[in-house]
Amino acid sequence: MRAVWNGVVLAKSDETVVVEGNHYFPPDSLNRDYFADSATQTVCPWKGTAAYYSVTVDGQTNTDAAWFYPEPKEAASQIAGHVAFWRGVTGEA
Repeated sequence: MRAVWNGVVLAKSDETVVVEGNHYFPPDSLNRDYFADSATQTVCPWKGTAAYYSVTVDGQTNTDAAWFYPEPKEAASQIAGHVAFWRGVTGEA
């Protein structure tokens, strides 16, 4: 599976974890050159508190395009630190 935005592969892995239809990529599968920490946080009742990354490719920024759970609740422990995408980032097999 690959996560692509603006023609650039942001993450690539054969070992994503699918939760609620989202592919969560292992932390070491990300191309960190394109990621910047965001101050945004949201809370999921069963997964816990999510943190976000903004993605910048060729001078264009996709704010909060990726999220992860640094310390998820027990029910979501399999996605600890894994990153999922939205806001126009496409998943390609």
